[in-house]
Formats: sequence, C-alpha cells, structure tokens
Amino acid sequence: MAHFEIIEKESLRLVKVTLQNETVRTESGAMYYIRGNVQMQSKAPSAGGFLKSLATGENIFRPTYTGTGELYLEPSLAGYHILELDGSEWILDTGAYWASDGSIEVGIERNKFVSGLIGGEGLFQTKVKGRGKVVMAAQGPVEVINLQNDRLVVDGNFAIARTNTLNYRVEKATKSLLGSMTSGEFLVNTFEGTGTVLLAPIPYWKVMMIRQITAALPKTSS
Repeated sequence: MAHFEIIEKESLRLVKVTLQNETVRTESGAMYYIRGNVQMQSKAPSAGGFLKSLATGENIFRPTYTGTGELYLEPSLAGYHILELDGSEWILDTGAYWASDGSIEVGIERNKFVSGLIGGEGLFQTKVKGRGKVVMAAQGPVEVINLQNDRLVVDGNFAIARTNTLNYRVEKATKSLLGSMTSGEFLVNTFEGTGTVLLAPIPYWKVMMIRQITAALPKTSS
C-alpha cells in the first residue's frame, strides 16, 4: 500500500504520497505536483454512476495515480487526518474525503430524509470501505470517540466521520421545543450503538478571524 504523510511548512499542511508501483485515488483537483514515473488517469463513469451523481451531487471524477514516485496534494491552512480501514465501512462528512489507497471503495451513503435535511450533514455523504488508508480534510485536531452500546450527542457539524455500525439521527437538544430554542443548541446530532465517531471542531482562532473579517466589511445602506 502507498505511504501517506502529512507535512507542515510555515503554517501550511499538505499530504505527500509515496508510491512503489501502487495506485491511489484523490478528490478531483487535489493534485499539487508529481515527482517520478506516476501516471494520472480519470475514467468516465458508467451511465448509472453519472445519473447517481446528478441525483446526489457527489463528485464522480476522482482521478487515480499509478506508478513509482511521489505525489503531493494541494496545501491547506486547515489540517488532514489519516484513517486506516481494516475492512470496516465509514461514512464521511461532505467534503471530508481527500485521498485513499486504490484498494478502498468510495461510494455514496444516503441519510434519512429528515436527518439529512435539517442535521447539516446533507442527504448524501461519502462512504468508504475496504482495507487501506483514507485521508480526510479536518478543520481542527481530530478526537476519536469509541462507543460501546452508548450514546453521543454532538453540536453542529463537528463529526467528520462515523462507522456505519452507528445509528445516526437529528433531534431537539431538550425535550421541549422552547427549551431547545432557548438553550442555544436547538438541534443536535445523535449517534447511538457500538462504533467510532471522529470529531474535528473549528479552532477558536478561526472563528474569531471570521468575525473580524465580517466586522471589517463595509456596511451597505438600505
């Protein structure tokens, strides 16, 4: 299997992939540059795959890179997390998928209509399964939470991945509608059962930066 490495340079982070006659897959447009004898290929999807992409909005063009050499993926101010699959199946947050071993199957998971519509995860998410490594984009440091017949309640879109063994749904933060509205949380994402959830909150300094930029924007008169 290919070797994935996260490199940090002057506050930027990027993923380096070392291949020895191997194949990896990436998100469309993720390539930064290539060193060595590595060939890129982007196959057109089947008619069924194309129709499914139209219905789900899922990216259908994920190129593969095969050969011996080094593949560098585009740098980011955010971070990355390397997840190793041992035959398990994971559901990734929208936009979290970045790259994976060629042995990993990348597909689509459909959420329940209400949960997907109001929970922030969307009706469709990326599904990965098999044996090998998967690289995910993560806004902040990743926290691994293992559940054993337990229940986890998460605010917002902080959960970037979960095993498919967990039951996922959206519910009110409190039993009463008024209590949920006044709690400051209102709706929360709930995971129940036995499995694993990965959390990656947006760092506080990024929140402050967004607020400062918003405050500095010129105000339009009505």
